[in-house]
Amino acid sequence: MDYRNIVKNKEMRFKILHFLRFIPDKWMLKFQYRVKMGRKLNLKNPKRWTEKLQWYKANYRTPLLTQCADKYEVREYIKNKGLEGILNKLYMVYDNADQIKIDSLPQSFVIKTTNGSGTNILCKEKSQLDLEKVQKSLNEWMVRDNYSVGREWSYKNIVPKIIIEEYLEDKTNSFDGINDYKFLCFNGKAKYIVFDVDRNVSHKRNIYDTDWNFLDVKTDYPNFGDCVSKPEMLNEMLRVADILAKDFPFVRVDLYCVNSKIYFGELTFYPWTGYIQFYPDEFDIILGEKFKLPSQGVKI
Repeated sequence: MDYRNIVKNKEMRFKILHFLRFIPDKWMLKFQYRVKMGRKLNLKNPKRWTEKLQWYKANYRTPLLTQCADKYEVREYIKNKGLEGILNKLYMVYDNADQIKIDSLPQSFVIKTTNGSGTNILCKEKSQLDLEKVQKSLNEWMVRDNYSVGREWSYKNIVPKIIIEEYLEDKTNSFDGINDYKFLCFNGKAKYIVFDVDRNVSHKRNIYDTDWNFLDVKTDYPNFGDCVSKPEMLNEMLRVADILAKDFPFVRVDLYCVNSKIYFGELTFYPWTGYIQFYPDEFDIILGEKFKLPSQGVKI
């Protein structure tokens, strides 16, 4: 069942889930997993990766998750890891959308709220930006209860801000936009790479092992076959991913490589909210075998 066909307005879905936040996490996760994945969630003895991500949401607690899910505060974590050079240029930080002064910004930039995902605005030419419309969206995103949507604990205690960063562009890229490398890291070690391209045109996704061997695994987006050469900077991206993942039982490290330079994207602890279907289904189990659930930092 696709709940989006029942409640089509995204903001309304967020409001409904916020209203239902009184329901205990484990009950809500079981309900959502059944609806979205079509099967029962086993939290007592999870085997699948998607099941273990739900366990991770419900049980694993450390302030470091909050810091690293915050798109502004994570910058300090990266600096402390000695990787300041992968940070994108930061132009401004605001507490609310009304503080944005377009005149003080360059011609192109990216606006993000720090308290969730999917809340980015790409501005290639500021003269074409509808500031009033942008401010309205940002104000809605700033008060959005991202925790209640999928019970993603890492978002729960973030104090929302707005950041404006450099607009990255790779004119040599054969795909639309910039290529997105997502490293699935278990106990501080990258094991698989999710490679997203053409996100704004006809989103496609390939999955590779760390030697850049193509895996014929599909998700909600089609793959595009074994047609991409091993990236020149892959070994360095793997090194960076391992450093950033060291402190976590599991994390997805998102990186970009633009004009032979690595840029940080984000750290994500519950990719796709843990509700993603793989084809073949066996890949969910393979990933689950890699995910060793922690005993420390667990909520009692």
